[in-house]
Amino acid sequence: LTILAWGNSMADLSANATMARKGLANMAMTACFAGPFFNILVGLGIGFSTLANRTGQAERTVYLQPSISAGFWYLAANSAVILVTGIFISNGKVPKKYGYIALTLYIC
Repeated sequence: LTILAWGNSMADLSANATMARKGLANMAMTACFAGPFFNILVGLGIGFSTLANRTGQAERTVYLQPSISAGFWYLAANSAVILVTGIFISNGKVPKKYGYIALTLYIC
């Protein structure tokens, strides 16, 4: 599953890096969050709609595993740090060192 996720993200990485190199860093940062967010919303929407149509149940209980919960909190914290850094501390720009910090957190 991880290999598939990396393969799916390579096109986004290439496009976002190209946008950042052309001076469109804000658009690249937006795409880093908007693309996966859109994929999750559409993927879950289609999946649950199909499930509801097949089973006739409008509601479904979903249980979160600890790894999913940890991933959510990591994304929430990372998003909050980018927001605070970009808007309040750096006058609308995210410093380059934050990219290295985010990459280090991802690898750990």
